[in-house]
Amino acid sequence: MMPLDIPGLDITWDSTLRNVILGSMILGLTSGVLGSFAVLRRQSLIGDALAHAALPGICIMFMFTSTRSSELLLLGGALSGLLGTIVLIAITRWSVVKEETALGIVLSVFFGFGILLLTRIQHSGDAGQSGLDRFIFGQAATILPRDVMVMAIVATVAIGLVVMMFKEFKIITFDPAYAASIGMQPGFFGAVLAGLLVLAVMIGLQTVGVILMVSLLIAPAVAARQWTSSLSGMVVLAGVFGMVSGVAGSVTSSLVDRLPTGPMIVIAASIIVIVSLLFAPNRGVLSTYRSRQLRATRFKTELALADHHGVSKT
Repeated sequence: MMPLDIPGLDITWDSTLRNVILGSMILGLTSGVLGSFAVLRRQSLIGDALAHAALPGICIMFMFTSTRSSELLLLGGALSGLLGTIVLIAITRWSVVKEETALGIVLSVFFGFGILLLTRIQHSGDAGQSGLDRFIFGQAATILPRDVMVMAIVATVAIGLVVMMFKEFKIITFDPAYAASIGMQPGFFGAVLAGLLVLAVMIGLQTVGVILMVSLLIAPAVAARQWTSSLSGMVVLAGVFGMVSGVAGSVTSSLVDRLPTGPMIVIAASIIVIVSLLFAPNRGVLSTYRSRQLRATRFKTELALADHHGVSKT
């Protein structure tokens, strides 16, 4: 146990807090990296749909196994999320329904079915169902060392695939038509990205829950986009912002009694977004305003000089 002395507060960094911080860092890194592609591909809400689509799988897995093992429940959630992805792709590709409408359909139908199953489980009298609803709102305090290990393995696989397929992901993100023209199969790599988003959602359900997971996918990427025009720079910076949000939210929630960790992580990420939107060079609000003022001043000066020379010649 390592005590942390802060004036007015008595905080002990025990194993539970270390698990929460490590898990939040891993989640923030993975969400930031994968969320960058989702934001640039204008698929920000796909993470929200996949997170909600995972709930029925979690409930069904519990009904079949009667266990609260995080690994098995998240496996069920992953399968359900993959099913949601397949349904989403099928609706978009083989119907006239637009993607944003398909996202709404998948989100509402799967989540509604998940709530129905969860309600049935809670009224079944099974003592093992206690705490199952943590996947809706998140409960970071329940993270165990084995959960951190699972998150680390999943994150390593996901980020490793991003590194291996970075060139392909970059091309389908910015120019899918060109990717198709050179035989790259953008649909396949898009499906791989969707599968990786499912993995990111799975490791985040226990920490921030179904409802808030989309915020952690979007916020670090949006913040990173304000600071750089390079995709590689954005991916790295989004991962860093995600980790900072995870640590800041975890530590802040430990300072105040009964302050939930998941929402604090999202709030920390939101603060980073606000700061980036205001103060980032070139794209920040203040920078843009200053640039416009300088251009307006320069234009007025040039106009005054032109009028002056025009009067002088006459």
